[in-house]
Amino acid sequence: MKRYFLSSALFLNPMFLSTVRFIYRIGLGLLCNLPLLTHAETSEESRIKAAIEPRMGSNIKIDAVSKTPYAGLYEIQTNGEIFYTDEQAKYIFVGKIIDAQTYKDLTRSRVDQLEAIHFADLPLNDAIKIIKGNGKRVMATFEDPNCPYCKKMHQTLQHIDNVTIYTFLLPILSDDSMVKSKNIWCAADRGKVWQDWMDHDVPAPPAPDCKTPLERNLALGKKLRMAGTPTIYFSDGTRTGSEFDQHALEQKLSSLK
Repeated sequence: MKRYFLSSALFLNPMFLSTVRFIYRIGLGLLCNLPLLTHAETSEESRIKAAIEPRMGSNIKIDAVSKTPYAGLYEIQTNGEIFYTDEQAKYIFVGKIIDAQTYKDLTRSRVDQLEAIHFADLPLNDAIKIIKGNGKRVMATFEDPNCPYCKKMHQTLQHIDNVTIYTFLLPILSDDSMVKSKNIWCAADRGKVWQDWMDHDVPAPPAPDCKTPLERNLALGKKLRMAGTPTIYFSDGTRTGSEFDQHALEQKLSSLK
């Protein structure tokens, strides 16, 4: 029998609703025209949507309701966020659902599924391009030069061949992230300088001023509602922020057509 952890639960109260409304107002500026994966609602899902939506305030729209396999909970989607309710719509549960056997963050995986994109819509000219082997398999990463999880991912990527990697520099973590990103982008051989830094901790030397895509990358990160780095998009449009081991990454890349 499957067991799951739910990180937190809240009653449907005014303080929570005020928080949701605040998040929603901010989020309106980040909406984009990317496709949202939806399904036809059942009568039960429609009933729960009708019960919950009026309680959220006139400015909040519930995008979809779907039944989950997690202890009878229903998933509520609004502006790229996910929360849960019970079958009577009496309680709202806010937090992550974790598979107790695999410790997989099921909520994060679901958000990544909903945030799938058309890969061809990415502005690849704003990314560092690195080709390994025949480069037939394609992925894009959003990374901060100060991101330790990104460096850990690069340890895995050293063992992956026949792939083209587009890296969007996303300076969001530290005060000097912008400076490091600029020095990397403006280098004569930005691909080599980037790999030297991420793989071998060789700092990028100060570079002359040049036009960079960094502000555009930051805007794109907000538009795609990225929660952190690294964020990975594969050529089929799927997204993940989860760490991949070599076997899992090879499996994913090999599944791409």
